[in-house]
Amino acid sequence: MDQLVIIQNRQALTTSTHVADSFEKRHDNILRDIESFKKDVLNFEEMFFETDMPDSYGRPRRTFLMNRDGFTLLAMGFTGKKAIQFKLQYIQAFNQMEKMLLEQNRPSYEISDPVTRAEKWIEEEKQRLMLAAKVEEQKPKVLFAEAIQASKTTILIGEYAKILKQNGVDIGQKRLFEWLRDNGYLIKRKGSDYNTPTQKSMELGLFEIKETPIHHTSGEISISRTSKITGKGQSYFINKFLTKEVAI
Repeated sequence: MDQLVIIQNRQALTTSTHVADSFEKRHDNILRDIESFKKDVLNFEEMFFETDMPDSYGRPRRTFLMNRDGFTLLAMGFTGKKAIQFKLQYIQAFNQMEKMLLEQNRPSYEISDPVTRAEKWIEEEKQRLMLAAKVEEQKPKVLFAEAIQASKTTILIGEYAKILKQNGVDIGQKRLFEWLRDNGYLIKRKGSDYNTPTQKSMELGLFEIKETPIHHTSGEISISRTSKITGKGQSYFINKFLTKEVAI
């Protein structure tokens, strides 16, 4: 039989399939019993987590993960001498895993064993150095984003692309226009309003349109409309690029 209790997302958990196998019950009956708790147990979602796990053939199988409280609630109705033995095995397994989690989360200075303390300190130091390196790497970009956020100046999209490039965002003018069109910030359809802000962009305050009168020799006057990114828009887009919320 597989391990009774596992560690996942910093919790000691078991699965409905393990419980069914251990207590020699049909898995669909175990699922039914768990489902029956939903309407009466207010903190059901804190104890049971529905997921899909592969069966012996690799096919997804509906499964519930459960913590100690969820297991206790479920196993409360299991009776018989054999059931008691399996309950005790599960309690022991939960105790072992929760002790392991506690040790993993303890800082090195609280660990008495010198070897374990040294191993934990090395792990903490690696994490600290990685975090420090990441902060240092992001510092110029963070300062740039803060400066952009304070800006009240509107700029051309092409100028903004150059600023992004200079600050580590690998995108040029052509790709930035394409990205803005593909993501619904600029109008994509060909026509007189091509590359002008969409209604969504204008409502968000990301762009302004500069209108310039053009005097023709015929005496006619036409209006040239140029899309410019506002200070708010510059901050909005740089945060998306720096946090890798978008693919470029």
